[in-house]
Amino acid sequence: MATNDTKEQIPNNQISPGGTDGIEVKFYTDPLCCWTWAMQPQWDQFLAIVDRPTKVTYKMGGLLPSWKHYHDALNSITKPIQMGPEWMHAKAVGGVPVNDRIWLTDPPESSFPACIAVKAVELQSEDAAAKYFFLLQEAVMVQGLNIARTPVLITLADRLAGSYPHFDPFLFRNDLFGERARQEFSNDLQETRYFNISRFPTLLIKIPGTPPFLLNGFQTRDSLQAAFSINTEGFDLRSK
Repeated sequence: MATNDTKEQIPNNQISPGGTDGIEVKFYTDPLCCWTWAMQPQWDQFLAIVDRPTKVTYKMGGLLPSWKHYHDALNSITKPIQMGPEWMHAKAVGGVPVNDRIWLTDPPESSFPACIAVKAVELQSEDAAAKYFFLLQEAVMVQGLNIARTPVLITLADRLAGSYPHFDPFLFRNDLFGERARQEFSNDLQETRYFNISRFPTLLIKIPGTPPFLLNGFQTRDSLQAAFSINTEGFDLRSK
């Protein structure tokens, strides 16, 4: 978890600049990140005022490898039951529906299966992957479904196919258990570590003519606008 207090510029020699007119955003997150869910309405409102080509790519950060290897020192979380209060905090800050009882009734053992599932969808379509990520978050945050379970991942992929006719749920199943999606997830983990990202969500933003910069933690629409203005010397979010 994080509030909207951290901005960091990335040296130009580490990331190539964006296109001539568009905005590129890498969204480092995880399906079990309650602060990404809390921020979603604010993010949608921000994108609604951006009148420039904007490419958003979701990078899976692997928030919860397993409870055996999880320790959130900042929020004193080492076991599932301690995750509930953090989710309720996100609910209060973001004003979004959150059902924290899953951490009592059927706590996910890991976020890795859901991360791999997002990458399996992304192999077919980045747009579909973004929608699938939302379905995963909605399923666990609101519906109380355990997204570490394979049947849940497959059911959500079948639902996704109703909105994306070219999405093949059978190919998804093959990729879910195959090597390609796992490799893509591994690449995301390596990239997350390379940029020393330890808080989700984190946004890596590239805008033409300005140094790339990071935004760490929960953001509001206004803080996003302010960050763009500060880091880009008044870059106009609307096309000319």
